[in-house]
Amino acid sequence: MATISRFEEIEAWQTARELTRQNYTLTGSGQFARDFGLSDQMRRAAVSVLSNIAEGFESRTTNMF
Repeated sequence: MATISRFEEIEAWQTARELTRQNYTLTGSGQFARDFGLSDQMRRAAVSVLSNIAEGFESRTTNMF
């Protein structure tokens, strides 16, 4: 089993980053662009996933991670 030294190496974080990028693209156009409240909420939720993975990794505790 390989040791992960940076949270950017975690496959779940990489997938979440791609989904966040797609989320920003979708919420920045069409109907979403006109509904600021919904697009803002969706963007914050997507970024939260990235942040939680990074925070859990940086805590250096197995339970938190």
